[in-house]
Amino acid sequence: MVKGIEHIAIYAKDTKALSDWYVSLFDGEIVYDNGKGTYFVAFADKSMIEFCKSADENIPTGLEIAGIRHIALTSTDFEKDVERVKSKGAEILKEAVVSDKGIGTFFFRDPEGNILHLIFRPKPLV
Repeated sequence: MVKGIEHIAIYAKDTKALSDWYVSLFDGEIVYDNGKGTYFVAFADKSMIEFCKSADENIPTGLEIAGIRHIALTSTDFEKDVERVKSKGAEILKEAVVSDKGIGTFFFRDPEGNILHLIFRPKPLV
């Protein structure tokens, strides 16, 4: 039985810089470092992102191109987290909006062009 997603992997030119960016911006913690450029960053809910060395350049794609397109990060303080992302100079793809149901969404890129989706749900889906 599969009980969930343990981690996703991001291949990057500079895995140390990118993993440090996720740690500093999203209060993550490096829980694994193989000494060769692979890092696991864990978050408060125990989910993780693995950062691995890339053999080539990342070619950023559009928000609605087929395939895996973004990583959604849960926010508990939407406005504060949006301001934190903006203060780091992230490229904004869609400005933050809050629906009439109180669901906040915000799309931006990390320093290597990967698309992130900050989301706040007053009531979780599950």
